[in-house]
Amino acid sequence: MSDKRWKKRPRKRIPLRYGIDAPNKIAFTDDLTGEGLFIRTALAANPGTRLMVELNPPEGTILLEAEVRWAKKIPPQMLHKLKGGMGVKIIVFRSGQDIYLNICDTLYGRDT
Repeated sequence: MSDKRWKKRPRKRIPLRYGIDAPNKIAFTDDLTGEGLFIRTALAANPGTRLMVELNPPEGTILLEAEVRWAKKIPPQMLHKLKGGMGVKIIVFRSGQDIYLNICDTLYGRDT
């Protein structure tokens, strides 16, 4: 798949938990924007799946619902060499929206 973005996204590693009914699988972000994020994991869900995601940056907890837009499944032993996981679009924030948007503003050099 070719990268059609006009601008590279800054990488940001934030620990998180995700799951269909409850956030119970452990992963990390790879990059994020105000509209979505990439979850780096060997246990990628299929596109169209709705997930609960709990991010745990130092600033506080962020809880949101997201939909998987695309996924790249790779073997777990290759995760350190290849970018595997899923791109998700944020549907709704349950808590921590201000924290999330402040992180995005800092990453993209915007004043908060």
